[in-house]
Amino acid sequence: MMLIEESTLPDTALPMAPFRAHLRLGTGFGEDGLQDEVLRGFLRAALAAVEARTAKVLIARDFSLVLPDWQSPLAQPFPVAPVTAVGAVTLIDRLGVEDDLAPSHWRLQPDTHRPLLRPRGLLLPRVPTDGQVRIAFTAGMAGDWGALPADLAQAVLMLAAHYYEFRNDTALHDGCMPFGVTSLLERYRALRLYGARG
Repeated sequence: MMLIEESTLPDTALPMAPFRAHLRLGTGFGEDGLQDEVLRGFLRAALAAVEARTAKVLIARDFSLVLPDWQSPLAQPFPVAPVTAVGAVTLIDRLGVEDDLAPSHWRLQPDTHRPLLRPRGLLLPRVPTDGQVRIAFTAGMAGDWGALPADLAQAVLMLAAHYYEFRNDTALHDGCMPFGVTSLLERYRALRLYGARG
């Protein structure tokens, strides 16, 4: 499985003003933008860490999922949520010839934690031998920072501030995700049942 982020979050979508306020950085000194590159880096790292911990895409972006075969011909789970739209499902044979499947072959089953691509008939179409399938989709909880749930936005700011404060620390005990952040994220994590299928 290969998950590819097709559209990256632009710098303008990052919450620089809220982050500066969270850090209590002074303003009006003629050097307000001096640390912007560093702050953007910590915000991107915190966003990535929160998304990895929750398997949720916070701000909407486009992705491609490339698979050697379906996990099951009855349903293919997406590795991130929430998936808001599927743009295309493409079968690719071993020579690289692509065949876009009509939406009459598949449908999106939305879910907060585990969205699925399901067949409209009995089974998803067979993936060519030695080929692969590519699913183009859009995922995201919000269109912009202001529309994010308050607890997730706070978790990102807290984690980015933690990275900023401990930027020179290489010891695990101070560099790990703080308890306050993990407690904010806990309700967004998917429950894993070992031995369960689906």
